[in-house]
Amino acid sequence: MTATQWATVASLATAVGTLVLAIATFASVRSANYSARAADQAARIAEQSARIAERSLMAAERPLLVSSRLQDPEQKIQFLEGTFLKVGGGAATLKVADGVVYMVISVRNVGTGLAVMHGWHVEVTGQPQQTHPPLEDFTTQTRDIYVAPGDVGFWQGALRDPATAQFKAVAAAVEAGDPIMLSILYGDWEGGQRVISLFALRRVNDERWLTTTGRHFNVDRPDPR
Repeated sequence: MTATQWATVASLATAVGTLVLAIATFASVRSANYSARAADQAARIAEQSARIAERSLMAAERPLLVSSRLQDPEQKIQFLEGTFLKVGGGAATLKVADGVVYMVISVRNVGTGLAVMHGWHVEVTGQPQQTHPPLEDFTTQTRDIYVAPGDVGFWQGALRDPATAQFKAVAAAVEAGDPIMLSILYGDWEGGQRVISLFALRRVNDERWLTTTGRHFNVDRPDPR
């Protein structure tokens, strides 16, 4: 074989080697890209599964307060001053005495988690509310009030400053039997999943007040409406 022929063979071998290397490199890059896409997809699936599991766990711990049933048992609640009020199922008890407006309602937790009450807001109105009061307007509970899932419980609050416009309005409404709207802020036992539930309080005779659950507003997640 002549020198020219050897040179041609060498060039062909080099070209073939380069082609094989290029094919191998392309295959390697393609495989790496596929592996990266597969890993990214697996990560997204894992994240989605974790979110679904978290939502399922939270749903199992979500409280929801409504008016209790008329046949639910009567409860007796004590206030700081030593005053006791009794409240029946589906009802409210309101009393103005010694410069204090005492308020109690009977509630039932129809959710799946423990309800822990954080605060409340009361106003004199008979109109349905489409939005909840600002959180900064809520009065903080002096103690946590718990209502177990599927159980009946209570809410209590008091106004103790006769000089405020709120005290005067609510006290006058209690005496006259005018409708009152009560918003209760509560959440799960970890302090999350906060909800504001609106209750309408209406006097049906000279002594008895009944409650009706209005709307529920999510605080820590988008509202479904």
